[in-house]
Amino acid sequence: MRKTVQGRWLGFDFGERRIGVAIGQQQGGSASPLSVLPTRNPGQPDWPAIERLLGEWQPEGAVVGVPRRDDGSAYPVTPLAERFARQLHGRFQLRVETADERLSSFEASDRLGFDKCKGAVDAGAAAIILETWFSEHPPQGSDHAAP
Repeated sequence: MRKTVQGRWLGFDFGERRIGVAIGQQQGGSASPLSVLPTRNPGQPDWPAIERLLGEWQPEGAVVGVPRRDDGSAYPVTPLAERFARQLHGRFQLRVETADERLSSFEASDRLGFDKCKGAVDAGAAAIILETWFSEHPPQGSDHAAP
């Protein structure tokens, strides 16, 4: 059985050229940009690099952002992000959740004050995806629940 750190999660902002990664703690709901992993080919994750991150951080689970248009329809990359989430679960027997990532890159760019460094935006978007998921899924027994 794989050792995990309870409450620690990785967030992923999947892209065809790079994947932004963030680390966060469900208790408290905060996340921080961690790294950006280039893909090996368009849409092909660097699985050894992901395995190293999982080994280093030992997360309880992962949240993968899935892009959707404002009307809920899919972008061309949407099925690739969903496939990445399924593969992440299948390869590592890790709990994997998906989250709507609408406007996460825009918000990350806005938080950073610039959009020149795409890597920083991708990792920042992964943090926003993770924080959004945390806000929608507070830890059980948490006092974050609505009255």
